Amino acid sequence: MSADLVIRGGTVIDGTGGAGRRADVAVTDGRISGIGDGLDGRRELDASGQAVTPGFIDIHSHYDAQVFWDPALTPSSFHGVTSVVAGNCGFSIAPCRPEHRALLARTLQHVEDMNLATLEAGIPWDFETFPEYLDSVARHGTSLNYGVYVGHTAVRLFVMGEEGYERELPTDAELAAMQAVVREAMTAGAMGFATSSSATHNGDGGRPVPSRLADLAELEALLQPLHDLDKGVAALLPGERIKHADVYALQHRIGRPLTWTALLTIKGFPWHEGVIADNDAARAEGGQVWPQVSVRPLVFQMNLREPFTFNMAPAFAELMAEPDAVRLERYADPAWRERATSDLNNKAFLRPNWDALEVAESTAHPDLIDRNVVELANERGCSPLDVMLDISLDENLETRFRSVLANNDPDAIAWLLGREGVLLGLADSGAHVSQLCDACLPTDLLGNWVREREVISLERAVNKLTGEPAAVFGLDRAGAGRGLLREGMAADITVFDPDTVAPGPLRRIHDFPAGGERLTADAPTGMTHTLVNGVPIRVDGTPVIDESTPRPGQILRS
Repeated sequence: MSADLVIRGGTVIDGTGGAGRRADVAVTDGRISGIGDGLDGRRELDASGQAVTPGFIDIHSHYDAQVFWDPALTPSSFHGVTSVVAGNCGFSIAPCRPEHRALLARTLQHVEDMNLATLEAGIPWDFETFPEYLDSVARHGTSLNYGVYVGHTAVRLFVMGEEGYERELPTDAELAAMQAVVREAMTAGAMGFATSSSATHNGDGGRPVPSRLADLAELEALLQPLHDLDKGVAALLPGERIKHADVYALQHRIGRPLTWTALLTIKGFPWHEGVIADNDAARAEGGQVWPQVSVRPLVFQMNLREPFTFNMAPAFAELMAEPDAVRLERYADPAWRERATSDLNNKAFLRPNWDALEVAESTAHPDLIDRNVVELANERGCSPLDVMLDISLDENLETRFRSVLANNDPDAIAWLLGREGVLLGLADSGAHVSQLCDACLPTDLLGNWVREREVISLERAVNKLTGEPAAVFGLDRAGAGRGLLREGMAADITVFDPDTVAPGPLRRIHDFPAGGERLTADAPTGMTHTLVNGVPIRVDGTPVIDESTPRPGQILRS
């Protein structure tokens, strides 16, 4: 009997890490119905000279809001991704009471660089609880498979309201209520529970996000439903109150996989080696802790309207809730500049690497693009901050500055890619949309680290994009599981040319609701076909999903 569709003539790399083989892949009723030679189908897609693999899985995304106005979840879908996990860092948009919607939106504005007007125009808010949110996404439809954590910050605001931003300790009743909210979310199919203790995460009014106020006892209580139900993944950002040393004991007690972000490299500072030594020792004793690593340098393009990397400094933090007019006034004030410079150079905060800061975009001063701010400061006889402020004031805070914050050691990245027990993550897809775009991580891995650098094999790279995360998140279960090319599995399939695959350039566009802007990587090379649950969403290098076509994605439930 003929299949619905056959992908013909490619090299099947099944996601296990094993060697590829020439074979056709047949798809029927959304599942893989055959892998072999000479298969018949009513429709054929040519895969000659191509790799045929499971669809890629992005485990660190922030598509919680974008899923409503961009169900294709671009640009991830352009780069072979067929499944995403949102709600990372504790910033899910559910649960959320009507009276807290503006507060949650302002939190996302500052902590994840999401445009406030875009959020107001784009989120339908036809939900309050977490189960209602999942139902809303399913009702509106998505082109990719969509899973989401229930987030600590959202849960705190839902139960404690504004006090969730102000008070460290919840009452016993509040803690029990938060635990019940997490249990309800997990029962409904949340992928797990996510939180952040990172000092870089400042939200409404420059205040620490609510999850940063939580102690270890609160976190463990909120992870108890994962233990009791024996399902889901815990996702953490260790930092102020939750330390790296807490992670392994916590994982042992809850008995569920735990992943944390991010194990980044810093040239000349090999802390990653100690982290891996600890992780290897824990794994040898049965631990299930998975640090997330990235192959992309952490490059931010920020402006001084929303200076994410400066906001830990008090002089900038106090401006986070202020309008542009106040910023313009402060930025022009010599006394404020002196205080801001002192704050930025304080070891207690994340000090800028001035030598790495460059002008990235400027309409008023195009001659300064790609110039280093230290060099410009020396020419002008002022400080690097003065240069940034002066240029920004000339064009109403639109100037963008580029800086590599971390993951700047290629040798260390190569070493981490060869280690067991680490997951590929931190694509941050859907977040910091005007400042970076790392949703192209899969094509960067395949083009740069597999083909050009020959750091890992193609088969192992595919495994790290598919079978490995699917196993950790329980997506590879029997039946219509994902992450592997096997008969009976869901037909999430990516076809690409190993000889040409690459992420392509970044460009800035304004295509979000209310004219919101973003950086995107929408022109990868070598990406040929992509299928989600058997439905092609990319054919012969061109996306085929639009408002008139079916949205084949499914809600991923733990």
